[in-house]
Amino acid sequence: MLELDPPFRPVRRLDGYLPLEDLGIIGDGATAALVGLDGSIPWLCLPRFDSEPVLCGLLDHAGGGHFTLTVEDLREARQRYEPDTAVLVTELRGATGVVRITDALVLRAGADLTDDSGGGRSELVRSAVVLNGAVRLRAELAPRGGGQSRVLGSGLEIRAFRHPDLRLHLRSNRPLTGLRTQHDLVEGDRLDLVLSWGRIHRHHRFDPEAMLRDTADAWRRWMRSCTYTGPHEALVRRSVITLKLLDDWVNGSVVAAPTSSLPAPIGGVRNWDYRYTWIRDAAFAVFALRRVGFDEEADAFLGWVLDAFEQSGLPRIMYTLRGNPVPEEVQDGELEGYRRSAPVRWGNGAADQRQHDVYGEVLDCADQWLLPGRELQPTLWHGLTELAEAAAHTWRQPDQGIWEIRGEGRVFTYSAGMCQVALDRAAAIGERLGLSGPIATWRATAETLRGLILDQSWDEKAQCLSEHLDGGGSLDASLLALPLRKVIPADHPRMAATTAAIAERLSAGDGLLYRYLHDRSPDGLPGDEGAFLLCSFWLVDNLILQGHLERAEELYASLCARASPLGLLPEQIEPSTGTFMGNFPQAFSHIGIIASGVNLARAKAGITT
Repeated sequence: MLELDPPFRPVRRLDGYLPLEDLGIIGDGATAALVGLDGSIPWLCLPRFDSEPVLCGLLDHAGGGHFTLTVEDLREARQRYEPDTAVLVTELRGATGVVRITDALVLRAGADLTDDSGGGRSELVRSAVVLNGAVRLRAELAPRGGGQSRVLGSGLEIRAFRHPDLRLHLRSNRPLTGLRTQHDLVEGDRLDLVLSWGRIHRHHRFDPEAMLRDTADAWRRWMRSCTYTGPHEALVRRSVITLKLLDDWVNGSVVAAPTSSLPAPIGGVRNWDYRYTWIRDAAFAVFALRRVGFDEEADAFLGWVLDAFEQSGLPRIMYTLRGNPVPEEVQDGELEGYRRSAPVRWGNGAADQRQHDVYGEVLDCADQWLLPGRELQPTLWHGLTELAEAAAHTWRQPDQGIWEIRGEGRVFTYSAGMCQVALDRAAAIGERLGLSGPIATWRATAETLRGLILDQSWDEKAQCLSEHLDGGGSLDASLLALPLRKVIPADHPRMAATTAAIAERLSAGDGLLYRYLHDRSPDGLPGDEGAFLLCSFWLVDNLILQGHLERAEELYASLCARASPLGLLPEQIEPSTGTFMGNFPQAFSHIGIIASGVNLARAKAGITT
């Protein structure tokens, strides 16, 4: 649960690794780092989210690399964010004193986070102050694969062996004799470290306190746009910041998560690289952010989606942050994996899958993009009409579905539903703007497809919609998203029955839901997985739309309580222990916090539109 003033607690390690719950995130709109409760930074990709990580101890604690700043004889620690910022404070208590470390990927003075020019300085600041007592601080920078340093100006020039083209420079207010140093400090003493990349900063003014202050000010200016007032306001505001940390500020894209290969479950093989942009994630993020006052970010995401679609000439399910094809999936045999959960993967093999929901995602984004009255270029309208025409036919064909199964394709109900969305939005755009095209046909086909989904996926014996259009009773929690995309009304008797069936049959206990049951819905991979958090937020939204506000509010509160003390959520939860699983932090889960919070607040206020 988010704790604004957390207590000290012991530092835990499992198989040599910090639990995901004990990691915070900092970022600058180009990349992100994870900061541990123990003062370590075990994850940092430079210079961008999808670059090879320089620090990769998250996936191999012994050989992956880290940037650690910690006290000798660490006993306990706590972490919190400076309010309404991505500036992270870690306090470490050793046997003889307490140190406060302030970490940030710092921003330019006066940076405007709504501007698409980027605000980062390509610098990581780690600033330690002794609060009481006397401590010995250990500072160690260990890039993956090793590195060498030499004195240059006021600091060290660092050569990371695996990154020969990356210029790293480490400066400090105290002498640095190498990549590992110790510093004996007493109350009031400081140790400031600034790691720079991309350019050498030896001639620049060294003022970490001002850099941290400028960064906090930039975040707070940006957060003044947040309009949310409702349940769990502090957590929703934190989720807004987390989504911004997953946003590529220059390109307008958003990573699904800043990490790769965090397993779900531990010891399994479901380890994927999430440092790319999925069209569906962007569509959900747009809807959530727009509803809490961040139109600029929403518009940037929408523009990125449409640009990527136009550049590729066909709709892909995911792209790199710059809108290019995702690299081929490869395994890294040198890393043991988080808690020894191999394989570690880079790239994503699902990038070339057939997933028919992408037609609806692109057209839904286009519809939202055009609503404020923007001009629609003829070339873009031509591409969108081709998508609508494709959706009118491809819904009958098997695909891998929203969950990207790696087995034989099926005709998924959700995929057909998103083809219906494609036709509905294309017709809406054409009607609103008076455009040429078979608009009446799209409208009629969309209505026909809605009826077919209700009829063909209905399983009379199971009394619910099925995950496949041929029925059969197998359930998939993605069906809960159909009302949210306006395919089927939430209070339609068959949708209401399906909601109840999912809540019962896919329950993992205490409000958690599985995406599907692996024994009934094989996905081509061995083993099971945890409960998928976004599905529970979808259940909250359906309960709201069906008028069950008390149940929705209780479920939402229970989900919010699962956030880490820093207000962060993973992709999945291990139901029996509450342990975080999968890549972290996960955009989808924070989208759920925002969207469901808004829906609940509006419903309680009697707002129905």
